[in-house]
Amino acid sequence: MENEENDIFFNIINRFVGFYSQDAIRETRNDTDCEYPFVAMDTRQVFAQMTFVSAILGLDRENATPPRLLDVGCGIGNVLLIAEQFGFEVYGFEKDEYPFRVAAKLIGEDRIAQADIWSYESYGEYEVIYYYRPFSGREQQLRFERLIEDSMKTGGILIANHKNSEAIGQDSRFERLSPTLPIWRKIRAA
Repeated sequence: MENEENDIFFNIINRFVGFYSQDAIRETRNDTDCEYPFVAMDTRQVFAQMTFVSAILGLDRENATPPRLLDVGCGIGNVLLIAEQFGFEVYGFEKDEYPFRVAAKLIGEDRIAQADIWSYESYGEYEVIYYYRPFSGREQQLRFERLIEDSMKTGGILIANHKNSEAIGQDSRFERLSPTLPIWRKIRAA
């Protein structure tokens, strides 16, 4: 019965997110030859990822200091809403105007910035970085993945959906935390 109830809630959430996704695609100002407009990650997968990372970080314990989570290309803020419910202190940035405005309303203007991936300079300030593949072009996506992996802090956790490169598996700076979810921890700087 619990799984059926969860399915009902996930389906409702996905319908709301889908509504905003359609508007974001229509309104996008991104260069769709190489950048995706807002595309929502399945709520079930986000929920599983946040459940896993919150357990790793001990967010179920009382008086835990909330870790700061950054959603790179946060779209309308749907991932941030879920992460916030798990106890993360959430932040995001989005370049595209329409989803940025929605996220700023949902999460708060003090936690959402309108910024570009390449000029954003604060990746190293967060305990958790989340992304859902922002680039359709392989070379740009690979460059983006290297930027995040090089810029994030030691000890930080990376939730990297739809990575193009598997090099992180051989990178001694990272350890894979889940055999099934795309989650790694940066264990050393170099």
